[in-house]
Amino acid sequence: MRKNRTNPDFLNGVPELLIFSLLSRRPMYGYELVQAIRRSTQGTLEFGEGCVYPVLHRLEAEGLLASRRETVGGRSRVVYRVTCKGSKHFAGATAAWRRIAGAVEHALQGGEHGQPAVAR
Repeated sequence: MRKNRTNPDFLNGVPELLIFSLLSRRPMYGYELVQAIRRSTQGTLEFGEGCVYPVLHRLEAEGLLASRRETVGGRSRVVYRVTCKGSKHFAGATAAWRRIAGAVEHALQGGEHGQPAVAR
């Protein structure tokens, strides 16, 4: 019996960031996003539809994403795209993520108090 992989709790917010990143490149439907996340993280992160769809619905309700029903590969799909408001939100979220990731990396490398983390 195969044990299901789960992602650590500290990854809260990461699905949203990855969804924005992928949708900023091109519109996609939900299951396509699930596959794109797995591919773009080389299989390190696997967020299923049960994680991705609630994020999509919340972001759409907040006006950060828009959706439209389209026929893709002969099937009707709800395709999502980033709105102008979503692009601004994504830029801020990306900057915040880079600051946080840089600070964590600095600390993991034995960073001292009083020395600012350098974001890359």
